[in-house]
Parts: sequence; C-alpha cells; structure tokens
Amino acid sequence: MSDAHDHGEGEADHGQGGDSGEDADGGRGEDGDRGHDHHHDDGDHHHDDDRGHDHHHHDAESVEVAVVTVSSSRSLDEDPSGDHVAAAFEDAGHEVAVRELVPDEYDSVQGTVDRLARRKDADVVVTTGGTGVTPDDVTPEAVDGLFAKKLPGFGELFRRRSEAEVGTRTIGSRATAGIVSATPVFCLPGSENAVRLGVDEIILPEVGHLVGLAGRDADDEDDEEETEGDAGTEEETEGDAGTEEETEGDREASGESADEGAK
Repeated sequence: MSDAHDHGEGEADHGQGGDSGEDADGGRGEDGDRGHDHHHDDGDHHHDDDRGHDHHHHDAESVEVAVVTVSSSRSLDEDPSGDHVAAAFEDAGHEVAVRELVPDEYDSVQGTVDRLARRKDADVVVTTGGTGVTPDDVTPEAVDGLFAKKLPGFGELFRRRSEAEVGTRTIGSRATAGIVSATPVFCLPGSENAVRLGVDEIILPEVGHLVGLAGRDADDEDDEEETEGDAGTEEETEGDAGTEEETEGDREASGESADEGAK
C-alpha cells in the first residue's frame, strides 16, 4: 500500500482532540478522557458485579505488545506510526515483544496476526495500516475471521473522537478490534495522528484491563493445574511415607522370623 493510501485514510479518521473525553451527552466522566465512570448514578451500581467480584482483579499491570506495520511501501527504519506505538507502550511501563512489517496482502496479515496472538510473550497485538477503503486495504477482512470476540466499541469510539477534526470523513475509517487466542488485537490506520489517538487515548488506558479479562480463563486453568499438581505431590509424599512404613514392617517381621528360627 502506498503512503498516500494510509495518509489519505488517516485524514478521514483520526483527530487527536476528538471529543476530549466527553460522554455522548456532552458530560465528562470521572476518569477523564476515557469518560468511564465506575460509579453510575442509577442506583450507585458499582463496576463490581452483583456477586461482589472485582472486574479489575485480573488486570495486568504490565503487558508485552507485538507491533505490526501493514505496508508494501514502508520499512521499519521509516515507520513513525510503529515507532509511536512502541514508544507509547514503553513510556507507559509496558514492553515491546516484537515488531514486524508485512505487505498489504490478506494471507500475510492474517497469518502474522494469528501467529503473534499465539505467542506466549505477546499479551496484545497492535497493527497499523490497511484499514481504509482502497482495494489493497485488507486488514479488517484479514483479522475478522480470527476474532473469537469482537470489540465494536473500539472502532465506534475511535471514529467518534476523530469527528471533531475530520468531520464526516471519519466514516472512511474501518479501525477495528477483537480477541484472538485470548489476546486483544487492535487494528489502527497507518497515519501517525491516527495512531496517537488510538493508542494514547483509547488503547493504553484500557489495555491492562482487557488483557486481564481476555486471559482470565487461561490464568484460572493454570491456577487449577498448579493446585492439582500440589495435591498430587502431597498424595505422592503420603504414598512414599506409607511405603517406608511398610518396609519397616517387613523388616520387623523378618527379624521376628529369624529369632523364632534360632530358637
């Protein structure tokens, strides 16, 4: 894809200021730019569910990100958008697991995202490029079949915050997100401004929460396996103790037999 494609797409869907964290009704939430109020007015309903479970219990404090640049014309040496993703994550206390460059090809994009989402050292995948409406913009189509769950709110919020700068051209954006192999995947336009908006204002504030939730079942399974393993070790220890007692009993019985024989 040529730079013009991504930058043209970027002009259509990326305002840094956006809605400046305003809620849909024009009010600002307590969490600033995110507009995310954990204490709603309707009955003071807390973010915890009715069973008293804390939705943030599994939040990841630090994550490792895989950064994918989708472009047939750029190189990683000249990739300001990918550079910003990496720098922004590192500045926020996270780590970059890997950076890759793939051409604007359906199979290349799909295969790369699928592979990176399965890596143990990648907690989240962020792609830049290929989300516009030109013929070679295929990122959304490539990842759509991989999503076990879609996160439509990401694209909706991204386009809403872009409107203040680019107006109705924001409808040309197809920024998208979803969960692939228990890993959040975010697909952004290729322009640097679009990446700043998506990463700084939307992804980073929520990435630890989403990573924790997406991988919760896997973490629970690991805890269960560890518990079962500990239980198995205890049973094995008890079995060894029983064997020692049995051996001592055999020795005593053999000693008694020998004494009787001597008599």
